[in-house]
Amino acid sequence: MYPMVPRLTPVLFCGAVLAGSPVQAGEAPTRVLEEIIVTAQKRAESLQDVPISISTVSGEKMTENAIFKIDDLQAFVPNLSMTETGLSTQVLIRGIGSGNNPAFEQSVGTYVDGIHYGRSQLLRLPFLDLERVEVLRGPQSILFGKNSIAGALNLTTAAPTDVLEGQASINYSADGGAAEYTGVISGPISERLSGRLAARQLDEDGWMKNTFKGQDEVERDESAVRLSLRWDASDDLRVDLKAEWAEFDNVGRPVEIVKDDSAVAGPFQGLNFAQILGVVGYPGALEHDEDNRRQTDGRELSNNEVRNVTLNVDLSVGELTVTAISAFLSYEFDEIYDGDWVGAPMFLGGGGENYEQFSQELRVASPTGGTIDWIAGVFYQTSELRYYDRLIFPANSVLSALLPPAGPILGSEVARDFQGDSDLAAVFAQATWHFGDRTHLAVGGRYTWEDKKGFREVNILDSASGAVTSSPVVPIIWSALGIASEQAGGHSIAASRSEAVFTPLINLVWDATDDTMLYGTYSTGFKAGGFDARANSPSYFEFRDEEATTFEVGAKSTFFNGATELNVALYRTEYDNLQTSQFDGGLGFTVGNAKETVVQGIELDGRWAMTESLAMNFGLAYLDHEYKDFRNGNCYAGQVPDGDVVNGIPLCDYSGKSGWYTPELSGILSLRHVTALPAGLTLQSNFDVSYQGEQNVHVNLDPNGEIDATTRMNLRLALQAQSWELALLVQNLTDEQPLTLVSDVALTSSFGTSTYNAFVTRPRTTYLRASYHF
Repeated sequence: MYPMVPRLTPVLFCGAVLAGSPVQAGEAPTRVLEEIIVTAQKRAESLQDVPISISTVSGEKMTENAIFKIDDLQAFVPNLSMTETGLSTQVLIRGIGSGNNPAFEQSVGTYVDGIHYGRSQLLRLPFLDLERVEVLRGPQSILFGKNSIAGALNLTTAAPTDVLEGQASINYSADGGAAEYTGVISGPISERLSGRLAARQLDEDGWMKNTFKGQDEVERDESAVRLSLRWDASDDLRVDLKAEWAEFDNVGRPVEIVKDDSAVAGPFQGLNFAQILGVVGYPGALEHDEDNRRQTDGRELSNNEVRNVTLNVDLSVGELTVTAISAFLSYEFDEIYDGDWVGAPMFLGGGGENYEQFSQELRVASPTGGTIDWIAGVFYQTSELRYYDRLIFPANSVLSALLPPAGPILGSEVARDFQGDSDLAAVFAQATWHFGDRTHLAVGGRYTWEDKKGFREVNILDSASGAVTSSPVVPIIWSALGIASEQAGGHSIAASRSEAVFTPLINLVWDATDDTMLYGTYSTGFKAGGFDARANSPSYFEFRDEEATTFEVGAKSTFFNGATELNVALYRTEYDNLQTSQFDGGLGFTVGNAKETVVQGIELDGRWAMTESLAMNFGLAYLDHEYKDFRNGNCYAGQVPDGDVVNGIPLCDYSGKSGWYTPELSGILSLRHVTALPAGLTLQSNFDVSYQGEQNVHVNLDPNGEIDATTRMNLRLALQAQSWELALLVQNLTDEQPLTLVSDVALTSSFGTSTYNAFVTRPRTTYLRASYHF
């Protein structure tokens, strides 16, 4: 329900509530922030009682601000970054994430209702009917496990209700022609059975002009539906069953050429890439070489389908609570990308995945309130991944004129095929000893076993027939371009690896006062090694596991009789063998490990009920990220090798440098004001500001990937009644245009030009939203 009179009824704010009380004569009005409940420790607890650095975003906040997926969430959470690339998706917490390789599982674990969504493509899954998102910073290895070495995103979907309620809404923007339709109905089916049905459809024409195709992009078509059932079989047994399906398809990508400098030597000296294309008959193939949200690339599409069924059983056995969670998760996607990003036939890429996962968790939790409370359990997960990748040089490619020696390979393609299977089992436990009235010691551990199998094969195919090429010359030329195949030197690799690791945690909490908690934590993290899905050389296949050790101290405080909260955390995490993926300067990426990396910093966040009708939410993060020992990185274009030599290739030393997506400062500030109007109406105003400092968004830390600090602002005005709302939202009020990823345009180094493409952010966008609820 929406607020009617702010002094007498709750006012929703970022997942919390500003509760007002009737004012008595001679008394000052009271302002109290209602507690935020989280499940970061597998129990429902107040955020202020959890000794972890956490940010939360409520489902209401996401709906209000058109937060459609994780990519949109980063503007509201400091020390959280995400980017979608042509090959994969990365999410980072405190500057740590997974690189650009389909074989990587994410260093930031994503969990939806307790189920691990570890594949990068699942990070693109649109949100549907969420209750909240919790962002947990630092290793979360004990209770979450499964590679949550940098942190975790804990997503909770809305549950069935015991009273009938529903909502229907439309969210429309003329900026890009976007229309989102959502509907939810929830309530009792019988005395003990309730259900919830949610559905969403989004259609968008696009907000970037593709002058080559004469149309707007990115075109989006997203559909999702979820059915949740809750059976309260008895006072001691509750069963939740959830089934959901989603499909999200895109045409085009938000990418453009942002730099195109002329060659300074060689046969194309004095010409940039656009001029070179003009010489060979494509004068309009590259019309834009600056950040202006205009592009000239060719065919681009991505088709995705995701399915999930989750069964959650909670059983009370005496004072204990037994929870069993069984889940099946699968997806497949197919993509085509124009790897040269210009409107001339040069080369195309394509790929896709088919993934299936089954998991089972069984845990037992003690009651709280005694001298010792504990939680323990076992976990099992098995998964199968099938990945394919195609690099196609069409018969009419301009490379026949630009690189005559490459002529014979036109009409052929590189076919990479990868299979990865994983079986994982774990046991875990965490116990908290409450000694004295104010001191609490928690000790936990998780022991994990994982077996992995990997297989990769690279073949050279004839594009017309789809069969392995019969030419003895074509594979040799591909090999000269750096791609080894079965037809030239051999490229069929199979291997297996087994790992077993124990990750402990120690946490000490002292309730200094009734309103202030101090804590100190020692924790460890682990991310399994694996097998590179798309390296061009058989010398690069297996990569090592990575480990993390974290020390964190913090405080959580409440002031002014519950009107203000202030939380602070100081941390230092040391990573050994951090998994990396860097551009090889030609047609691929190389996976490796940075021997030593250290991240440290401070995070501050809080809430303030400033008046009876005005509330503030804020967060600030300082990050110091440094590669202490990383001598085996790929060099960026023009960089002089000064690192190790691996497999005969001289590499570059990145020791002493910060990684990509590591701004020193990031922060958010949100204000919400509620005004009572005549006729029982309410006017709600929201103003949000987010800041990210200078950072490098090139995977090889090329100086051309350095971007300036960015401040983005959103403004929302909503007129509310008892059962309806009309709202106006302006995102990116000042039309900031930060680049989210900068890359070399593949093969342009062969021509001597300095040509870069970049993924760009959405411009200023205005949404009109109408909703009805009961």
